[in-house]
Order: sequence, then structure tokens, then C-alpha cells
Amino acid sequence: MPAFLRTLISPLSLAGLLTIMGVGLSLGLPSDADGALRWGVLGVFIALFLAYDHLPPRTPLRLASDVVQALLALWLAWLEPRVGTVPVLLVVLVAHLAEHWSPRVVLPTTVVLNVVLYLVLRHSGFTQPLLIVAIYAGFQAFAALTAHYARSAEQARDALARVNADLLATRTLLADGARDAERLRLARELHDVAGHTLTAMRLNLRALAADPALAGREPLVQAERLSGELLGDIRRVVQSMRDERGLDLATALQALAAPFPRPGLRVRIDARVRITHPMVADAVLRLAQEALTNAARHGDAATVWLDIDNEDDGVRIDIRDDGQRAERIREGNGIIGMRERLAELHGTLELARTDAGGMHLTARLPA
Repeated sequence: MPAFLRTLISPLSLAGLLTIMGVGLSLGLPSDADGALRWGVLGVFIALFLAYDHLPPRTPLRLASDVVQALLALWLAWLEPRVGTVPVLLVVLVAHLAEHWSPRVVLPTTVVLNVVLYLVLRHSGFTQPLLIVAIYAGFQAFAALTAHYARSAEQARDALARVNADLLATRTLLADGARDAERLRLARELHDVAGHTLTAMRLNLRALAADPALAGREPLVQAERLSGELLGDIRRVVQSMRDERGLDLATALQALAAPFPRPGLRVRIDARVRITHPMVADAVLRLAQEALTNAARHGDAATVWLDIDNEDDGVRIDIRDDGQRAERIREGNGIIGMRERLAELHGTLELARTDAGGMHLTARLPA
């Protein structure tokens, strides 16, 4: 489903749009220039309302959209004060603000809007403008609290999904590490027990074959030959079991991204990459986790690409997304945590933007 349509049919957006259309119906059909102006103002308000969620989050562009919507709602209240439904636009606007901004921003903004609304109604000749503003302020508070709690529930759900994904990925790595440990234990047992016993048996068979009374006996020669072949087979099995395949990062990374419906994660790991140290594998998982979180929260990305390649004596991890960010990427706690984690492993991190405006992370770690 396209992102625009998915946003449009979300419960809060759909309720807001229906409320705005209700205000439009109360204005009636435009019969003169003033009516056309009112509908033009309302049309611009609707366009900004629909486009808001597709603007880069927490940027001057979104802030400008909020200011313009507030001015449009107050202007329409000035143009059509007698209808009585136009202040409902401020209820929708405050709910929208509460959905995307913190209470520290929403509360003073709401106070300013209601003060201006009071002045507009008083100038228009209302006998009790304070009562009207108080009634609409109550609606605004209710709408703001509803949007705030919906936002908090969504953030809690996302946090729970991240924790669950982290547990799944860690469990995958632990299971893979346990399989490697068990394979190593079996290799040692085969080498130390079966290998030792077969070697002793071959020595005894050779001693018997050297006895003149038994020399040349076919069963003895065949037993000595089969024991040699069996010892060689065991050595090859032991060697193959001891060969280090590295931890299964691909499965762990997919488990990390599985609970997130958006963005999707596309992983490519070079066949020559071998990561055997658990701390290095954990650092790669944390990099991918932070990249997914940043892509979803700050870039509205649909896809994250993660490539792991060999480089000199270590590995290079390239992570990029198709999101849209501001020209200057600020390093928050997540990026700082990445750098600190990599520094503990003598790794480095480079941060840049893709040509399309997404984030591009390049990490280098010793394998």
C-alpha cells in the first residue's frame, strides 16, 4: 500500500479529515468572491493537513507547515466568525500537534492560539467570547490527550518490538555459538578417544604382521589396511568439524528485522566473511538495530540495505537507507553509542548522506 494512502486511512488522520470536511459543509457553497476565498483558505488547510506526515520530521519545513495551518484556521475564523464551526479546525490542529510534538511545544502553542481566537471573536462582536473559547479549549485538551496517548502507545509498541527483535537475534547467535561449541567438543572426543584407540590398534596389527607365523595372512593385512583407512576418515571428519564457519549473522540479522513491518532489511554478506568473535557479531547486530530505528523514526525509510565485506584484516559494514533527511545529520545518542561500541573493539564509524537523502553508515571492525 502506498505511504500516502496508508497515512490517510489511519484512524486519527481519517477522523481529522472528516471533521475538516464537516467544517467545509457548514460554510456552504461559494456564491461570491468571499465564499470562494473561504473555500480557498480551507482547501490550503486540507492540503497541508494531508501532506504533513510526508514532510521530514522535526524540521523547519514541518514547523512552517504548523504555523501556516494555524494562521489559516485563525484567518478563516476571522472571515466567517458567525458560522461557529470554524474553531473546530483549531481542535484538529492541536490534536495533530500533540501527535507529532512534545507537550512542552503543544501547551504554549495552544494557549497562544486560544488567545488569538478570543481576540478574533471579541472583535467580531460576540457577547461571550471567553465562554466560546473555553468550550473549544476543552475540546482541544481532549483531542490533544487522545493523540498524545495514542502516540505513547505506539512508541511503547515499537519499543517492545525492538526488545523482542533484540532477544530473537541474540538467541540466534547464542544457539549458533552453542552448536559450534558442541561441534568442537565432538571433534575433540573423536580425536582424543577414537583416534587414540585406532592408532593403538594399528600398532598392534603391525606387530602381529611382523610375526613370521602370521606374516602374509590376508585377514590380518586387510584388518591393518581398514584400520588405516578408518583413522584417516576420522582425521578428516575432525578437521572438517574444527573448521571455523563463523557465526550465522544472516539469520540473526533477519530475526532482528522480522518484527518491524517497515523498513525492510536486505542483507548481503560476502561468502569469504568469517566472524567468530561474539563481541564483533554483537556489534554488527547493534549497528543494524540502530540503523533500522533511525531509518524508521527519522527518515521514514522503506528499505535498509546492509552489506558486509572483507577488508584487509577485518570487515567493512555498509548500511544505507532510502529515507529523506535534512541536509545536516545530527549525531544523537544512538550514533554516539555506535561510535563508543566500535571504539571498544578498535573499530571506526563514518557517517554520510546518500545521493537520495538517506543515511549511509560505514563501519570497520577487526574480524
